[in-house]
Amino acid sequence: MNNSRIKRTAFVIAAVFAGNAFAVDIAPRVSALAAQEGSADAIIVFDDGPLPDIDPSLDYHARRRAVVDALRARAAAHQHDMRAWLDAQGVAHEDLWIVDAIHARLTPAHLSALAARSEPMHVEENPEVLRALPPSQPNETDTSDIGWGVAKINAPSVWSAGFTGQGVVIGGEDTGYQWDHPILKPHYRGWNGVTANHNFNWYDAVHNARSGNPCGSSSRVPCDDDQHGTHTAGTFVGDDGPNASPRHQYGVAPGAQWIGCRNMDEGTGTPMRYMQCMQFMLAPTDLDGQNANADVGADIVSNSWSCPSSEGCSANTLQTAVDALVAAGVFYVAAAQNSGPSCATILDPPALYDAAFVVGATDGLDELASFSSLGPVVSSAKIRPDVVAPGVSICSSIPPNSYSCGFSGTSMATPHVAGAAALLMSAFPRLKGHPADVAAVLQNTAARQGVADAYNTSCGGIPQTTFPNYILGYGRINVYAAFSSLDIFDDGFEN
Repeated sequence: MNNSRIKRTAFVIAAVFAGNAFAVDIAPRVSALAAQEGSADAIIVFDDGPLPDIDPSLDYHARRRAVVDALRARAAAHQHDMRAWLDAQGVAHEDLWIVDAIHARLTPAHLSALAARSEPMHVEENPEVLRALPPSQPNETDTSDIGWGVAKINAPSVWSAGFTGQGVVIGGEDTGYQWDHPILKPHYRGWNGVTANHNFNWYDAVHNARSGNPCGSSSRVPCDDDQHGTHTAGTFVGDDGPNASPRHQYGVAPGAQWIGCRNMDEGTGTPMRYMQCMQFMLAPTDLDGQNANADVGADIVSNSWSCPSSEGCSANTLQTAVDALVAAGVFYVAAAQNSGPSCATILDPPALYDAAFVVGATDGLDELASFSSLGPVVSSAKIRPDVVAPGVSICSSIPPNSYSCGFSGTSMATPHVAGAAALLMSAFPRLKGHPADVAAVLQNTAARQGVADAYNTSCGGIPQTTFPNYILGYGRINVYAAFSSLDIFDDGFEN
C-alpha cells in the first residue's frame, strides 16, 4: 500500500516452463506453492497486444462504452476454451475483462496441463501475505473547520465561484469506506437522502478475508477494515454540512458524488483485488458483480495504494487495466509512494505508468515530506511526480464517525488532487473524459514559489528550482489558479 502502511516480503520471477515448444510462462512461486501446499492461487493472463483502437471522435460516454465492449469481446473470445477446460476440471474461476485474465486455484497437475497448451499466455501469482505498518507520523491538531490542505490549494475560492464538484463522480479504491460517516453519507451516490442502494456504487473485491476481519468477505454494504479508505474519501468529498457544529469541511469537492471498492484485506492487496476494483470503476456492477454498466462509472479514480512485488505485482501487472481506464476517459490519480527522500524511489504500480497522474506530498510550509517518493521512474521518460499536494498531518474522517489529524503520506496528497480535478470538471464539464487536459491544467498552474525539498537539490540531473523536475514535478497544485486559467464560457476543450 503506497502510504507505506503496508509492505510485505516475497518475490516472483517469470520463468519458462521447460520442455515444450509452446512453453507457457509460469511464475516459479506458483509452481513452488502448488507443489508444497497442493494448490496455488494464480492468475492466467492472456498475452494480448495493445488496447483495441477506439474512434477518437466519439463523445465521452460512447467512447467509454466502446472501450468496455471491445475489452469484453476480446476476453470472451480468448478465454472461451480456457473457461470450458477449467469447468471440465471442476475448478472454480473468476474471469476478468479489463485485463484478459482468469483467476483460479491450480494444482501441480493443472499447471502441467497449462504448460502444454499453445495459447499465448502466462501464469502469475496472486499471493496472500502479511502486512507491516510504517512508523506513525505526528498527530497535529487543525483548529479550523476547513482542512489546511483544502485551504492551501485554494479550493474555497472555487466554491465561492459556485463550483463544488457537482455532476462529477469520484471513485475510491482502498481499504473500504464507512459510507454513512457524517461527512461522507451526504455525498455517497448510493444514498438518496432516505434509503441506500449499494448496487453500482460499491463492490468488495475481498472474497476470502482473513479470519477476524471486521468486514468479512464480499461485504454487500460498504465497510472499512483499516480506517485508511474512509480517511482518503473524507479528503476528496467530506463535508457534514452547514448545520453541523462544529462543521468538518475536510473535502476538496463536497459537491461531487463518490463510489467505492475495497481492494485490500486489512491493508493486504493482491493483483486480482486491484484489477477487480479497476474493472468496477470502469463499468460498475450490482452487488453480485453482474450487469456491468459503463454509463455509471467514475469520472476520476483516486488511488492511495501500490502493488509491490511482495503482493505479486511485476512492473507491468496492472498496466493494461490502468491504460484501459484512461483510454476510456477516466482521470486516474496515483500516489507516488512513501520511499523517499532518495531519488528514483517511485518503484511500484500503478505510479510507474505513464497513463497515471502521480502525486507527491508536501507539508503546511510547502516543503516536500521526507517520505515522499521521487523520480526518475526507470521505465518512463515522463517527469514524475506530476505534482505535489498537501499530505502531512491531514485531518479527515475515520470510522466509526470520528476524525483524525494524524495521517500522513502520499496517500493523503492523492485525494486532494482527485478533489481538485472534480472541481475543474464541475466548472468545465467538457473536461470530463479528457484526462490529459485535466493533467495539463493542473500542471501548468501549480505553485512553484516557496515549494522546496530540504533533502535533495536535484534528481535525474534536473535541479529542484527548474520546473518540471523529478522532485516536485510541476509544483504544488493550486486549483483556483487552474480554474482561473480557463474561460467558463469558452473553455477551449473539445467534446
